[in-house]
Amino acid sequence: MLDLFVGSLNNLIGFLFYYPLFMAYLWMIGALIYYFRWENIGEGPADTPLLTEHPPVSIIVPCHNEAPNVVETISWLDRMKYPDFEIIAVNDGSTDGTGRLLDQLAKSHSRLRVIHFDTNQGKAMGLRMGALAARSEFLVCIDGDALLEHHALPWLLQHFLTSPRVAAVTGNPRIRTRSTLLGKIQVGEFSAILGLIKRAQRIYGRIFTMSGVVSAFRKSALHQVGYWNTDMVTEDIDISWKLQLAHWDIRFEPNALCWILMPETLKGLWKQRLRWSQGGCEVLLRYMSHLTRWKSRRMWPVYFEYLTSLFWGYSMLAVGIIWLVGLVVDLPLDLRGFSIAYGWPGMVLAMTCLLQFAVGLALDSRYERGLGRLYYVMIWYPLVFWLINLFTTIVSLPKALRSRRGQRAVWGTPDRGVR
Repeated sequence: MLDLFVGSLNNLIGFLFYYPLFMAYLWMIGALIYYFRWENIGEGPADTPLLTEHPPVSIIVPCHNEAPNVVETISWLDRMKYPDFEIIAVNDGSTDGTGRLLDQLAKSHSRLRVIHFDTNQGKAMGLRMGALAARSEFLVCIDGDALLEHHALPWLLQHFLTSPRVAAVTGNPRIRTRSTLLGKIQVGEFSAILGLIKRAQRIYGRIFTMSGVVSAFRKSALHQVGYWNTDMVTEDIDISWKLQLAHWDIRFEPNALCWILMPETLKGLWKQRLRWSQGGCEVLLRYMSHLTRWKSRRMWPVYFEYLTSLFWGYSMLAVGIIWLVGLVVDLPLDLRGFSIAYGWPGMVLAMTCLLQFAVGLALDSRYERGLGRLYYVMIWYPLVFWLINLFTTIVSLPKALRSRRGQRAVWGTPDRGVR
């Protein structure tokens, strides 16, 4: 019996080592294929594509307690390099003067319309209201603290104009808050992890999620699937799955830059990553029945990838518990001292991690200068972010199982980092 347990444990440890190794190289190879096939064109974001037409665009900005940021966001949007657009700001029950600031901005920015909710209805409801009030077929949704690059709209619109099957386009978020170690690490993470994943997923299947901070939509596609669900903690993951399960296409546009604020405290980072992870689990559970259908087969790689990552997290927990028990209890020799964190497995994973960051930063250096200076900061990524992502994965599944369908998901107060 002990031999069987030890054999199973060794297989599990092998999985813990080979799964992240395989996924890292899959993402790197997929991202490089994407880059040389679609991305390495022109000189960069300012070298905007020539559109056959310039349809009107509605930019929707849901806001909750964004008084420190909303003036900058709206003023920045008003200077977009595009001939025909409107701005719709949805004040979702703010209590910090955001509504008053938006009303003042509307007097000096003719493109701006403001919608007020008396109480906190949640981001999904704010996006719904903005979409229904929009005059345009094409919508661009950004957060109330984000700065959309002035040349972003043509890059987003080209996908809709060249393919009627495109329902949405996700842009390229870039981190503004980088005055602390956590902020600097996230700059590399968005390039080497999130950016690589989106590029690779476009090659081998569907995109797991759009970036909620900067996304563009075809309104008729949203109408077909019923817009955003209001009971999911991550409306961006949910709408990504709804559209793709309805056989719409989602694209990634790395030239559509959007400068965003991110947490720079461990508490803020934990809350954000727990919400992301819970949202992924909620989507996994809600759309599980759809994945048994042959017509949904293009979502299988993304679904299997996320399901495997959940299994990896709980497997890591189990192995970690056995290792901790071995520190205080005299376990059989075959169960002592195993680990993938030291020896050649740990060295291989560490070198692969550094290679992944090098590839990601090299690809994104097209959009932002000086990323190479942050490369050696990335050695801290596994110590902090792997542990946070591991434990949020473990905690999020029970939270998703307990979440009640139909219960409104409302805004919290996010950590906006240190400027």
